[in-house]
Amino acid sequence: MADYRIILSRSAIKEFENLPGNVIERVRAKIRALGSEPRPSGVKKLRGRPEYRVRVGDYRILFTVADDEKIVDISAISHRSDVYE
Repeated sequence: MADYRIILSRSAIKEFENLPGNVIERVRAKIRALGSEPRPSGVKKLRGRPEYRVRVGDYRILFTVADDEKIVDISAISHRSDVYE
């Protein structure tokens, strides 16, 4: 399967940079994995929104997938209590 290109929004980049040090590597690994499998086991489609979400401990990555263009567009990376706002 061809790899997907990963695009992070500016806000997602800022959120990623502000993550605690012990979480950054786990989130980075999950983002890289989305490039080869954009809908891994454990991913959920959000109701009423176009995004999917994947869990990394107490943190969530929200993203959309454009299969025709092979793009994973990450819109948010945040703590579970803040990510859906």
